[in-house]
Amino acid sequence: MSEKKYYAPIAVSSRVEFDPQVCDGCYPTFREPLCVKACRMDILLPNPDRTKPPILIYPDECCECGCCVHACPKSLKGAIKLNWPTHKLPRWKRKTTGEHFRVGMPNPPPPNTKPPVGGWYPEVQKKE
Repeated sequence: MSEKKYYAPIAVSSRVEFDPQVCDGCYPTFREPLCVKACRMDILLPNPDRTKPPILIYPDECCECGCCVHACPKSLKGAIKLNWPTHKLPRWKRKTTGEHFRVGMPNPPPPNTKPPVGGWYPEVQKKE
C-alpha cells in the first residue's frame, strides 16, 4: 500500500468578504452587481446565480482601494467587508505619552471632538 502525498497551495486570505445572508448580488435592482462594475482590478465576477454574491477571483491582486465597498448599496448592512492588512491600518501617536494606536484595537482612545482650526464646515455645524 503506497501513501499518496499531495501539495496544496497555501490559501490566500481574502481581502474582500461577502456575507451571503445580506448580499443579493444587487438583484433584481441592477443587471450586474455594482461592486463588480466598480472594481478597478477586475477581480470580481458576477455569480451565475444572480441572487448570490459575486465571485472573487485573484484575491491577491486586490489593491485595497475600497471602490467595491463604496459602490455597494448594502455595505452598511455588512454585505461586503474589506479586510485591511494589519500593517496598512491607520495609526496615530499621542504626543503627550508616546502611546501608539491603530484602528480596530481593543481599547481605542476617545474621539477628538475639538473643532478644526478653521472651524467646522457649514453643512456640519450644529444647529442651535
